[in-house]
Amino acid sequence: MILVGATIYALEIPNYFAWIDKKTVQLSGIKQTLSKTGLAIAYFNPLWIFRHLAFIKLFSGNFYDINFNLLEIACLSFLVNIPISFIANFLIQNKIKLNWRFLTSAVFSAIMAIYYALSETIFQ
Repeated sequence: MILVGATIYALEIPNYFAWIDKKTVQLSGIKQTLSKTGLAIAYFNPLWIFRHLAFIKLFSGNFYDINFNLLEIACLSFLVNIPISFIANFLIQNKIKLNWRFLTSAVFSAIMAIYYALSETIFQ
């Protein structure tokens, strides 16, 4: 998972955050704030959570556990997490400068990675 975080996530997330800034630059006020927050939440969607859980299964040698049930767990995990994710992404996207967003998001994501790993136990 460290390798995935240092490669795939490290390339994807900063680029997506920069894209969010470009996409919302013409907006202002609450519309910009909510758009930036919503776009960040949209990125960390059930498919992203599923991919994260699939990587955990893959690296732990549990290939056969990567199935539709894992997608259901990712969907439940996403839905339950929306209030926390909204607050965190609101702060990250609207209060943190772009060059610090990846690091801040990485810290939040590390905490959430624990939640995602536990979500299989919680929602099964």
